Amino acid sequence: MSNTKLHFARFEFKYLLSPQLRRDLESELRYFMEFDPYVEQQPNHQYFVRSLYFDDPSHSAFFDKVDGLHTRSKFRVRTYTNQDQDETPQFLEVKGRYNNLVLKHRVQLTAEGISSGIRSDQLVNRLLKITPPGSVGQKFEYDLFRKQLRPVALVDYTRRPYISRFDPEFRLTFDSKLTATMTRALFPEPQARTRQMLPGYTVMEVKFRRTIPSWFHRLIQAYELRRLSVSKICHAMEVLDLAHDPN
Repeated sequence: MSNTKLHFARFEFKYLLSPQLRRDLESELRYFMEFDPYVEQQPNHQYFVRSLYFDDPSHSAFFDKVDGLHTRSKFRVRTYTNQDQDETPQFLEVKGRYNNLVLKHRVQLTAEGISSGIRSDQLVNRLLKITPPGSVGQKFEYDLFRKQLRPVALVDYTRRPYISRFDPEFRLTFDSKLTATMTRALFPEPQARTRQMLPGYTVMEVKFRRTIPSWFHRLIQAYELRRLSVSKICHAMEVLDLAHDPN
């Protein structure tokens, strides 16, 4: 995953699918889409995603999302393994929104990375040392001290990605087996409290730069799909009783 794009701006629509709806929809999608080349040879054509999210003591990022602010951002450390002994890359990311446009900037952390031996109270200092110079690291360090950012929760899931046969900028992912862990570590202790999120359901994310193709509009109508504002970290914080939507 080290060759993934480091910067992008695009639209992202999310849908929540029952098991049967996912099977039916995924079956039809294969006429128009194909597996992302990265997962072509992977078991079940999917990969593991792990994200450690940051927020301030007032959980401002959480409430900015649930309040629907048009301009907002959040930081996370992302990797693609739950084992800290391999050489899977780790990234510091800032993901934000400007109106309906999703912006993401990421930088790959240096080779030593974050391991399970890093205590939660050491993680932030470690992260500052292993983030290469650049705008992402500068913004993180600025917000770290201005907002007193700290890790709040870990989100894991498996992802199956597709790309359009006709437009490489139209992508679709199926995220399932979502879990939330109460931890401030990228590789937590086994006894860390973990909760399932949306058990049995799949979050489908539709990602594009300009427009949704007409064939996908027809599928939206045929399956009566309804866009939802699904935030993995917000849902994680709710199931872990860290914060709750007051509305």
